Amino acid sequence: MGRRIGAIEVEVTEGAIRVRLNERTLTIPIAPPDADSPEEEDFLVRLDDIESWDAPDDETPMEIEELQRVLDAIEAHLERQGLVVDFD
Repeated sequence: MGRRIGAIEVEVTEGAIRVRLNERTLTIPIAPPDADSPEEEDFLVRLDDIESWDAPDDETPMEIEELQRVLDAIEAHLERQGLVVDFD
């Protein structure tokens, strides 16, 4: 079940967050928080896992402005569900 934020659609699946922006898709693996993470954290997204869009756009590097919009959309989507994400 996706949710639109501007032109960004965010969908949380069992092991990933899927983001769609301008007909491109980005699948980000999510992990449970580290043992030393704050207790209120529900998900951990490792920024090193985000390098480019999914195929067929995997040759297109993600612009920093796009990345920030994606991270903001993910955070807002999860907040509405009462969840907390940490970007590491």
